[in-house]
Amino acid sequence: MELHFLVTEDESSGWLVASALGHGIVTQAENETDLKIAIRDAIQCHFDEGMAPAIVRLHFSKEETLSFV
Repeated sequence: MELHFLVTEDESSGWLVASALGHGIVTQAENETDLKIAIRDAIQCHFDEGMAPAIVRLHFSKEETLSFV
């Protein structure tokens, strides 16, 4: 089983926010290294022992606005 997280940047704080697709898991951290630790901790809390997915994929999304006016 694989678990996919969508990672975005919070506009107000600049922190990274990871939301698991199809599961009620959301966590955040100030940088990518700390986010990976937070995701691991959140997965361990969410799943029963031995039931956590073997593969976790992070999908980073960055939104930019361009103005040509």
